[in-house]
Amino acid sequence: MKIIQLDDQSRKDILANLLKRDPNHYSGYETVVQGIVEDVKNRRDEAVFEYTKKFDHVDLTAGELRVTEEEIQEALTLVEPSLLSVMKKSMENIREYHEKQKQYSWFDSRPDGVMLGQKVTPLASVGVYVPGGKAAYPSSVLMNIIPAKVAGVERIVMVTPPGRDKKVNPVTLAAAHLAGATETYKVGGAQAVAALAFGTESIPRVHKITGPGNIFVALAKKAVYGHVSIDSIAGPSEILVLADDSANPRYVAADLLSQAEHDELASAILVTTSMELAQKVSEEINQFLLKLSRKEILEKSLDHYGYILVADSMADAIDTANEIASEHLEIVTRNPFEVMTKIQNAGAIFLGEYSCEPLGDYFAGPNHVLPTNGTAKFFSPLSVDDYVKKSSIIYYSKEALKPIHKDIETFAEAEGLTAHANSIRVRFESL
Repeated sequence: MKIIQLDDQSRKDILANLLKRDPNHYSGYETVVQGIVEDVKNRRDEAVFEYTKKFDHVDLTAGELRVTEEEIQEALTLVEPSLLSVMKKSMENIREYHEKQKQYSWFDSRPDGVMLGQKVTPLASVGVYVPGGKAAYPSSVLMNIIPAKVAGVERIVMVTPPGRDKKVNPVTLAAAHLAGATETYKVGGAQAVAALAFGTESIPRVHKITGPGNIFVALAKKAVYGHVSIDSIAGPSEILVLADDSANPRYVAADLLSQAEHDELASAILVTTSMELAQKVSEEINQFLLKLSRKEILEKSLDHYGYILVADSMADAIDTANEIASEHLEIVTRNPFEVMTKIQNAGAIFLGEYSCEPLGDYFAGPNHVLPTNGTAKFFSPLSVDDYVKKSSIIYYSKEALKPIHKDIETFAEAEGLTAHANSIRVRFESL
């Protein structure tokens, strides 16, 4: 793994390289994705079936598209009881954490006859995209569905690509059932996103789409934004470990590799004040690579987007971490809580050597759907807030409006909006 002495130029070069991973930079795919989205919008089910046959090599009919109760029960029998037990434990942690995020409607009244407030309403329907293929991601299922359930969403639709046997991965399906999905459809890719956004004969539209996916899914979410809401346009996974000479190099190496194995575009970065730690971490990574199963992916990820950066001071290291604004940030220093107070930009912050990133992925409770590619500077993790909307409440009595009506008329007339002014004036024209 590359060891680089950190300075202004190396920081700029690394940031420029990391930005190449941004889905917004894959403009070559946008035309293809836009074509799929428009086709599904216009031809609906017919287009969905054609793209499912083309990309997933599965020939589905309208009667086979929606997962049946029998298929759900079959999936539950196929999943190891021990895994079901672990998923249920994880669910409780996720639910308990997200319950604390709930917001409630509020009203504030004044003696002069004014009442102002905010009404919090759950979205009526959301669609959750879950990747398919050979891998199953039950953790992502739980992280997307449970906050929606906590928020009070009544209709939660999961879409995921079918296997060649025309079935959904049983682990994925079991997780969706346990978490509270109300419908599941066997469709993936850009066509699934378009179906959720515009609706088809078989798939009623939703109001928001969440969940991770490949570049085609990400660009499809971007294409339908405005017709529906979306959570974010997620990029490849990333981790940054901020460490001093007290860190265990074996732990750090293992944590960096835990994200690098996702795909070739994943990023794993160590920023440290210790050259000795940097060298030991590099050695440990080489040893791990000899025995880990996804060696080819790991090597490509580390070659292109893996860095060990040695900073002159912890202040420089912290500045670098804030500039990169990583999806996952581990702080492994003598006093991680002190360092944490200086972090401004990160999706999720893990403190201490036993708070490793997979703990957040699977079990701790905070959401693992996080901002990527530096967007932690202005985006937050997926939360209950993503599944509600807010309405303002305004009430003024005649007695409250009377002393200020001329002020409002003046303001409206200054903007040339005489009908606005008149709307206020007519209520007091007899005075």
